[in-house]
Amino acid sequence: MFRGISKRWMLNTLSVILTIIILIVVSLIFIVTYVFQNSVEQTLHNTSSELSLVFPGFLSDSSTSFTSSARDYVENFDKKEQMEVMVINSSGRVIMTSTGFAPSDKEQFPDFDEAKKNANSYAFWNGKLQTGESVMSQTRVITNSNDTPVGAVRYIVSMDQVNTTIMIISAILIAIGIMIIALVILSGVMFIRSIVTPIRELSITAAKIAHGDFSESEKIEYKYDDEIGDLCDAVSDMALDLKTTEQMKNDFISRVSHELRTPLTAIKGWAETMQLSERGTLDRRTFDRGMGVIIKESSRLTSIVEELLDFSRIQSGRMVLMNEKLDILAEFDETVYFLKDRAVSEGKHLLYDEPEVVYPPVYGDKNRLRQVFINILDNALKYTPKGGVVAAQVIYSKDEPDIIKIVITDSGCGISAEDLPKVKEKFYKANQTVRGSGIGLAVADEIMNLHNGSLDIESGEGVGTTVTLTFPIYKEGEEQTMPENIKL
Repeated sequence: MFRGISKRWMLNTLSVILTIIILIVVSLIFIVTYVFQNSVEQTLHNTSSELSLVFPGFLSDSSTSFTSSARDYVENFDKKEQMEVMVINSSGRVIMTSTGFAPSDKEQFPDFDEAKKNANSYAFWNGKLQTGESVMSQTRVITNSNDTPVGAVRYIVSMDQVNTTIMIISAILIAIGIMIIALVILSGVMFIRSIVTPIRELSITAAKIAHGDFSESEKIEYKYDDEIGDLCDAVSDMALDLKTTEQMKNDFISRVSHELRTPLTAIKGWAETMQLSERGTLDRRTFDRGMGVIIKESSRLTSIVEELLDFSRIQSGRMVLMNEKLDILAEFDETVYFLKDRAVSEGKHLLYDEPEVVYPPVYGDKNRLRQVFINILDNALKYTPKGGVVAAQVIYSKDEPDIIKIVITDSGCGISAEDLPKVKEKFYKANQTVRGSGIGLAVADEIMNLHNGSLDIESGEGVGTTVTLTFPIYKEGEEQTMPENIKL
């Protein structure tokens, strides 16, 4: 588990948190120790300050008066249960104690020696006695009128209980620190699992998607409705889109293969018929019919290949436009005239009346625009039944002086509401029963976008289809802002 993101979290975040908690615990232990010891020290200091009442001005005329006063002080000392009091003569020998027991001769009094040197005449000591007991003591030196030490009073407090209290509090603080660290680790592990586990599953799913396996990626399960959940939904949607696109691509390849095979079969069949017929035995009518089929199907093959090449150029960004100022009416009229004979031969009506007025020019590639016109009119004728009508008109009005519209309406089968938003997508083909590769509208829509125009489709199942092509009119100086050859 602890690898990748988990390992980085353990090394970075947890190490920082651990360091901070240790510093806090150590600081609190230090503060507690200081507070307790300072409290004892302050108690000793306040108690020793009472000597000003026993030895006024901390002065004594003689050792005899000092001993007498000290004895009275020790006998009447009211804090015997809290601390021990020792009276030390000028030579450093203990002459009396509040407990009645004299200390060992080996016992050292470092605070007494330091107090004699100290200008304040007192000193503290924190250490252990010969018995091993931890104590804190303060010694205050008593001097005579000549500032000569005549003795000292030493106060001693046992630190065993204080140290035990400090240790208990320190143990509690350490336990709290350990609990906090444990909670941080536990919450971190749970948090990491909630992130890392779904991400690893997503990684496995993404690897399967990369190898073309979409079986387990349509709906990725997740526990929390958060960013990870959004990511799982996004991957699921992506997988579904890829699966759909993959299916559409396979259908496209199948359709294109069929579209290529049909004319090739016709061409090959008629070519073999002409080749196998004895020279001079093939009548002119059959010969002309065969050559007509070969020419027609060759043109169809050329159209399919050109459409595929255009699609490839658009996908790779290599579509080239040869822009110029042109008459859109003339280009569209030629396209309609080109398809008139086909409409008549199929028993369909292609209606178009060229406007008698002169329309403003547009700026674009006439061959590409003619390709769009042929594609739209070809689709309209393909999906219109025999006896049906395909009507076209060019519209330019003062209400919209910056654009020219070409509207093509057919009385064909129409497009369902479910298929309508997808008909301009690559590989998509709403009606599988009609010939076509499924990329013609995608190419036409891209060409219109390259001309800063638009291709809009309105349709309903059983009510026909209306396609509107919108072109911006040419404006002076447009050729300076738009290169003659556009390579995208």
